[in-house]
Amino acid sequence: MSNEIATVPSEYALTLLQTVEDSGTDTSALLEELGTCRKELEESPQFSAVKYGQLYQRVMFLTQDECFGMFTAGKVRLGSFRLMCLTIIQCKNLRQAILRAGEFCEVCRGFNVRSVLTEENGVARGRMAPVEAFSQDDFESALRSANPNQIRNQLAIWHRFHCWLIGREIELNTLYFTFPCPDEFKQMAEVYPAEFKFEQDFNGVEFPSEYLDYPIVQNQETLSDFLRSAPYHLVISDITHSSLKGKVRSILTKDVSVSMPSAEEVASRLNLSVTTLRRRLQGEDTSFQRLKDECRMEAAFHYLGCPDLSNTDIAERLGFDETSAFFRAFKKWTGVTPGEYRKRLGR
Repeated sequence: MSNEIATVPSEYALTLLQTVEDSGTDTSALLEELGTCRKELEESPQFSAVKYGQLYQRVMFLTQDECFGMFTAGKVRLGSFRLMCLTIIQCKNLRQAILRAGEFCEVCRGFNVRSVLTEENGVARGRMAPVEAFSQDDFESALRSANPNQIRNQLAIWHRFHCWLIGREIELNTLYFTFPCPDEFKQMAEVYPAEFKFEQDFNGVEFPSEYLDYPIVQNQETLSDFLRSAPYHLVISDITHSSLKGKVRSILTKDVSVSMPSAEEVASRLNLSVTTLRRRLQGEDTSFQRLKDECRMEAAFHYLGCPDLSNTDIAERLGFDETSAFFRAFKKWTGVTPGEYRKRLGR
């Protein structure tokens, strides 16, 4: 397994840590668990996406806030996202799912912000708005005090979740933000396929309304696996999505089992030949096999955080023929056994 793994801007991790500290939680133990320190984060522009996922998972557990680091203007109890998924998995299409999710936010304690859907001239717009019990004045005050990354994370969650529901990529036209462009957004805005607009009247996204008629393709079986690593992995999937590496990872993370898509299948989904896929990934200093290994490693971290899954269960979910093979792979990745890792999590 190569040490060259997917990364995210260190600013995301620093912002998350600062938010944790503002809530009164000590972060030194969290950083020690990850084998890093604040100085390392401050001096390096990039941070391991795997460690970012681990950090997010631990923070949500410690704070008991499922949407920690996202803009909900409240504290969302653990399990809320699961209940929301269960209410919309039977929806006919994406339009109905988005509307029902908004209704769920209105009645579920902790959500003070919801998405409001409008359609006009072939364009669908999802914008942030307060739930009825949250006044417009309080909503605007929360917006002014929110970190831009929290708002971006919330929009990313919506987008990646909607893509998962219909089983295909939703190409965004425009992202709208109420705040001026932060320095850490400038590079992202230059390479992201959609247009970024700042100092707007609302925060939200626009995309072709034809996607709203796409059917929901997920079911109870796929939902069960999806929930074990949601919602934090949705943010990670979005961060590198503009690169080919990010697009390949997005496809692979949908199924990290023995049936994980082959290079031929992934190339076909991206309208590329296998040769072109491998060449372009090499140009991004990675390979298809390396990305597969990284996705399985990330999934292993997430599954090990689920007390109801045994090591044998996890090995099977990751496509290993034997539990011992999973143990060897995990120790190669991390230097510790799955059991030792779980002790560190206190599980």
